[in-house]
Amino acid sequence: MARKSVASAVDVIPFSRPYRSSAELTNLETVLGSGHVHGDGDFTRSATARLSRLTGSENVLLTTSATHALEMASSLLDIGPGDEVVMPSFTFPSAADAVARTGATCVFVDIDPATGNIDPADVAEAVGPLTAAISIMHYGGVPVDVASIQSIAVEHGLPIIEDNAHGLGVQGLGTAGVLAAQSFHDTKNVHCGEGGALLINDPSMVARAEIMREKGTNRSQFLRGQVDKYSWMDWGSSYLPSELNAAVLDSQLADFGEIQLLRTAVWNRYSTELAEWAAESGVQLMDPPGGIHASHLFFVIMPTWGDQTAFIAHLRSQGVQAAFHYVPLDTSPAGQRYGRTLRELERSADFSRRLVRLPLWAGMGDDEVGRVIAAVLDYRVGL
Repeated sequence: MARKSVASAVDVIPFSRPYRSSAELTNLETVLGSGHVHGDGDFTRSATARLSRLTGSENVLLTTSATHALEMASSLLDIGPGDEVVMPSFTFPSAADAVARTGATCVFVDIDPATGNIDPADVAEAVGPLTAAISIMHYGGVPVDVASIQSIAVEHGLPIIEDNAHGLGVQGLGTAGVLAAQSFHDTKNVHCGEGGALLINDPSMVARAEIMREKGTNRSQFLRGQVDKYSWMDWGSSYLPSELNAAVLDSQLADFGEIQLLRTAVWNRYSTELAEWAAESGVQLMDPPGGIHASHLFFVIMPTWGDQTAFIAHLRSQGVQAAFHYVPLDTSPAGQRYGRTLRELERSADFSRRLVRLPLWAGMGDDEVGRVIAAVLDYRVGL
């Protein structure tokens, strides 16, 4: 515990703040003045090309959210009733939603407590005759043990669905699976308010994915002049974002290098200036293997569940908004309805109950970072 103080609303340091890119207003004015406000315009094409270069994926489709990209992935793999998909319990519900909506079963497995990422040993144990895919998520933009997951996938002839919502810009992420999802929600490093992308690393799926994204029609082929009219071809939905979203996203992607420099500077200060406090307090700081991460978040693992609650309350009293993260899906009402586990997932539960995320965004001032650090150092574990 520590001394109590109450910060005024104007003094509160928010947990996250959306980045404002240099060209977004100009881009929006261009779209509004063009008469082409719906999707598949110049900014859609530009943002798509930028994403392709950034991720190394040759086939990128912008979507209205990462959730929708994950839904498309399940549909493209023809996952359905009677199938099972192995996935981490410690992840956002979208990964499970995309499976549950098909009628398939989510098989939740445990994590590596050092990273929060899915444990390959648990994946190998969970794969069975009904397994249709393996779904992974790179927590905090720290890479999953991709080589081990790919080895399991190859052994059993299974596709990998990759949730890369946290990992944009980390080499190799977005191409570790046959299909990958990106998120551009305003809490992400790069955003357009709400948005996402599907990265298609199997070229044979591209044509069907385009049809799926355009309400089940072959409109994309029509716009390229490949057919003289378009019609309903397959199941689909309205997954194409507007040109307004694409215009903001394109401006953000243009600033990606600067965004990452700003976020990494905050991440590095936390890592360096909290190290002594953490060691003395029995607190585990985020420590990515090989130092590889996307500067998406910075977490600490408190010694106990009680410390998690008390620490968040202490920071709030100092005018700092901090947050816990995912409640393991296997413990949720929907997780128990649509999924199963091999055993109790103790590591996921423990990780969730002790994790606290500190404020981190591009453009966070030195004084704001200093205030967060001072508030953290003022907390005494167990007192």
